Amino acid sequence: MFKNVIAPVQAWLLSQGRCVGCGSDLSAGKKESHPNGEKITCLKCHRIFIREIDSGKFRRALFEEV
Repeated sequence: MFKNVIAPVQAWLLSQGRCVGCGSDLSAGKKESHPNGEKITCLKCHRIFIREIDSGKFRRALFEEV
């Protein structure tokens, strides 16, 4: 049940280009190249995201991608 409340908020934050943990802007994060796109690490909470090459959308990095 808790996930049903949190998931839409996290999806909205990612669509805005913001971190799901602290809400900071991901454009200010540490950027690295990655085969699936661009790997971005949040500077405040150190969560890792992937910006997809095709769509330009953000998503949380999978454990294998870290």
